[in-house]
Amino acid sequence: MKPSTNGDLLRTTVVLKVVASFVVAITFFYLGKHWSEGYQQLIFFTTHTTPEEVSTSPNFNQSFNVSALIHPNQTQTLEPLPHISPPPPEDPNPIKKFGIVNENGTMSEEFEVGDFDPGMVDDERLNETRVEDSAPVPKLAMKRFGFCPRSMSEHIPCLDNAEAIGKLESTERGERFERHCPEEGKRLNCLVPPPKGYRPPIPWPRSRDEVWYSNVPHARLVEDKGGQNWIFRDKDKFKFPGGGTQFIHGADQYLDHISKMVPDISFGQHIRVALDVDCGIASFGAYLLSRNVITMSVAPKDVHENQIQFALERGVPAMVASFATKRLLYPSQAFDLIHCSRCRINWTRDDGILLLEVNRMLRAGGYFVWAAQPVYKHEEVSEEQWEEMLNLTTRMCWKFLKRDGYVAIWQKPSDDSCYLNRETGTKPPLCDLSDDPDDIWYVNLKACITPLPENGFGANLTKWPARLQTPPDRLQSIKFDAFISRKELFKAESKYWNEIIANYVRALHWNKMKLRNVMDMRAGFGGFAAALIDQNLNSWVMNVVPISGPNTLPVIYDRGLIGVMHDWCEPFDTYPRTYDLLHAANLLSVEKKRCNVSSIMLEMDRILRPGGRAYIRDSLAIMNELVAIAKAMGWQATVRDTSEGPHASYRVLVCDKHPLRS
Repeated sequence: MKPSTNGDLLRTTVVLKVVASFVVAITFFYLGKHWSEGYQQLIFFTTHTTPEEVSTSPNFNQSFNVSALIHPNQTQTLEPLPHISPPPPEDPNPIKKFGIVNENGTMSEEFEVGDFDPGMVDDERLNETRVEDSAPVPKLAMKRFGFCPRSMSEHIPCLDNAEAIGKLESTERGERFERHCPEEGKRLNCLVPPPKGYRPPIPWPRSRDEVWYSNVPHARLVEDKGGQNWIFRDKDKFKFPGGGTQFIHGADQYLDHISKMVPDISFGQHIRVALDVDCGIASFGAYLLSRNVITMSVAPKDVHENQIQFALERGVPAMVASFATKRLLYPSQAFDLIHCSRCRINWTRDDGILLLEVNRMLRAGGYFVWAAQPVYKHEEVSEEQWEEMLNLTTRMCWKFLKRDGYVAIWQKPSDDSCYLNRETGTKPPLCDLSDDPDDIWYVNLKACITPLPENGFGANLTKWPARLQTPPDRLQSIKFDAFISRKELFKAESKYWNEIIANYVRALHWNKMKLRNVMDMRAGFGGFAAALIDQNLNSWVMNVVPISGPNTLPVIYDRGLIGVMHDWCEPFDTYPRTYDLLHAANLLSVEKKRCNVSSIMLEMDRILRPGGRAYIRDSLAIMNELVAIAKAMGWQATVRDTSEGPHASYRVLVCDKHPLRS
C-alpha cells in the first residue's frame, strides 16, 4: 500500500501546484490590466478619439479632360474632370476635458515647454488627418491642361458668375456683389492666362508707389479719380501719389490728423489690425504699414472693379468683399480700428444692419473712423443722415469721441454694462445667446448687437509686438480635440515654424526671394505668418482657415495678424496673379475627402503669380498625384524630404510657376 500512498501524494502535490499557478496568473493579469487602464487615465483626458483613415482621391488612376475652356489655338483632346459634390464638413465637437494633470492630480494649463520635438507637432497637429504610406503609390499620367481664353485673364469664378447673378430675385441690397460660385461641371478646368505684355511685378517697397500698366491694363480709375490724387499714368506705369477722396493731401497727413483727434489711437501699439471699407486702391492701408499696422482693405467688384487688383499689385493686403446681405468672412472682435472714407454705404438702412456687422467685427474698445459728407456738409440731406447716425450709434452704446473737419470718430464699449442698462425694448436688441458671432460662412446678417464675452475674452490684449507671441485668452474658446494643453500647442506651433522658416532662409535663401504677397492655405494658429515676421521677411500673409477644421481665426487676429475663412472646395475671392507664395501644410490630403484635388490646384495656379512658388507639405501617399497635377499645369515640381529624413511619411513638394507662360 505504500507505493499507492506515495502516488496519491504526488498527484495531490501536482494538482496544488497547478491551482496555485493559475491563481497567481489570474492575479497578475488583473493587476496588470488595472494598472494599465489607470495609467492611461493619469496622463491625458479626452472625450473621444478620431481613428486615422486612409482614403483614395477621386483623381486616383483617372484621366482628365480640360478642353471645355481651352484657348481656340489649343488642339488637345482631353477627357472631362470628375466632378464630386462635396459633403458639408463635419462640425468640430468641443472636447469637454483636456489639459495636463499636475503633481496634485488636478487639471492645469500652467507649465513650461521643454525641448521641442518636431515629430510631436506633425503627429498631434490640430485637425490633422494623417495618411500613412501603407502601399506604393503608382505614378499617374495626366494630360496637360490648356489655357482659358485671354478674355478670362481677370476672372474671379464666384464673383463673375453671370448665370447665377442673372437668376437673383433681388439685387437692391448688393446681392450681385456677393459669392455665387459655379456649380460642379461649370467650374474652371483650364489655366487663366496673364494679360498681354505681363511683366514680373515691381518689388516692394517701390510697388507701393508704382506698378506696370501692362499688369493691370485699366485706365478708368485714372479718368474717374485722377483729380483726387489717387492715381495717374506715366508712360508704361501707373503711379500712386498717396491721396484719396477724403485725403487728397496724402494718407500720411490724414493719419496724423486722426492720431491728433484721439491720442489713444496709437498706431502700431494699441492699434495693430485695421479694416478699410471700400478702400479704393488701398492707400490708407499702404501707408499704415510703415506704422506697424496691418490693414485688411476690402471693396466690392463694382464699377471700379479693378481697385482691389491695383491694391494687390502694389503689395498691399486686400481682398474682394462687400457689405450686402451676408456676414463678412472675418471673426468677431477682429479689428482694432475700422475705417470708412466715402465708402458709399448707407449705415443706417434696415435698422442699422450694416453698422451692426461693423460692431460684430470691431474689438471691444475699438474705434470706428468715418470720413463722409454727412460729417461736414451742412445741406439738409447730409444733416439728416448725420442725425440718424448719431441716434443709431447712441442706441448701440458707441461713445462719440470727436468730430473735426470731415472726420468723426466713435469708440465701442469695452463691456456689456451699457447694453444691459438700456431701456426695455430699445432697438437694436442684443443677439440671442445661441448666436455664434464667429459663424460666418454663408451666414445672413443679423440686425442685433453682438454681446461681449463676460470673461473679457478678446479685449485684454498686450501691445504690439508682444501680442504676436502671447497666447490669447480666446485660445480657450476654440473647439477642437486636444490631447495636450492649447497653450502648449500654440507655443509648439510657433517654435516649429520658426525653425522651419529659419532653415528655408538659410538653405533656400528665402530672404533673397521676392516674397511680398503670401498665403498660408491652412493657417492653424498663424505660426507660419508669425515666423515670417520673426525672420524679418518683408512680406504679409493672408492666413486662411478652412471650414473643414476648427475656427482659429479669432486667435490669428488676437496675435495681430489677418486672415479669412474659406472652403477650398470653392474658388477664393481674389484676382488672378495675386500671390508670390502659396503655403499648404497638411491641406490637400484632408480636403481630398471632400473636394477634387485638381480643382484646388487649378485655383492655386489662378491666384499664383507667374514666377511664383508653392510649398506643399503633405503625406507621401498623395505626393505622386500632386506631382502629376503640377506637371499637367506646367509647374516645375520637386519633392524634398522633410527635416525628419527620407523615411518620414511626409514630403515637401516645391513647385515653381513658369514666369513667361501665356
